[in-house]
Amino acid sequence: MAKVLIATDKPFAPVAVDGIRQVIEGAGMELALLEKYTEKAQLLEAVKDVDAIIIRSDMIDAEVLDAAKQLKIVVRAGAGYDNVDLEAATAHDVCVMNTPGQNSNAVAELVFGLLVFAVRGFFNGAAGTELKGKKLGILAYGNVGRNVARIAKGFGMDVYAYDAFTPVSAIEADGVKAVASTADLFKACEVISLHIPATAETKGSINYELMNSMPKGAVVVNTARKEVMDEAGLAEIMKARPDFKYVSDIKPAIDAELAAAYPDRYFATPKKMGAQTAEANINAGIAAAEQIVGFIQNGNEKFRVNK
Repeated sequence: MAKVLIATDKPFAPVAVDGIRQVIEGAGMELALLEKYTEKAQLLEAVKDVDAIIIRSDMIDAEVLDAAKQLKIVVRAGAGYDNVDLEAATAHDVCVMNTPGQNSNAVAELVFGLLVFAVRGFFNGAAGTELKGKKLGILAYGNVGRNVARIAKGFGMDVYAYDAFTPVSAIEADGVKAVASTADLFKACEVISLHIPATAETKGSINYELMNSMPKGAVVVNTARKEVMDEAGLAEIMKARPDFKYVSDIKPAIDAELAAAYPDRYFATPKKMGAQTAEANINAGIAAAEQIVGFIQNGNEKFRVNK
């Protein structure tokens, strides 16, 4: 009997665990839980006899893979998977998957929660501005970006996007204006929403030059990864431009410094909140379980992200 472990220091909602259990046990497999663990040693012990692991933001590195002698598949319940060492997984003959699209609406709704908070002066009682009529630039037009575009139209925003891997025709088919580069997007838009992954090419790519090219009253919202921000550039733009605001659900290393210096223009949630809805929990968790069953029973690798 295959054994599946849910390893989550930030647990799924109970209803999501129930849904995962139904899928796993319904397929004749065993389900084990490791929730709210506080030490890596607990994870290393828990993985010793499992065939599959479902994680959220938990780290799966070479040490974990070394300990998991029977492991065949890891599924990250969510879109990003930079918390898994893909090269080590491949070396251990372990398949890694994500669950693209399952958290997309939750993240997109959070974008607008943060944006309304920002343009209304962080709810300080003074007059703010509206999103209607503003130009919104979406950097990376994947599942989340498409949902952001959909919601932005409801606000009456003028929507632009850039994605090096998405055809212009696909972007424009959604009624979104495609631009030719990241630089063009920043120059055109008062509001930028970041949805790029943290890769060798994107880490630190959102720099002072890009942010300073934005029109007056600029707002950058980051629900992607903190690593994509050039933090020295962020500190510089916050100091140089009193009209610039930055809101995020990922705290940068300079969070305390920015919060103290710019309480009316900088905000980061205490923890990453993009996928923290009951619906996203359920969708991503059950998708992860179904992908594990499909892989173990039928060899289905549709959402594999490592070679």
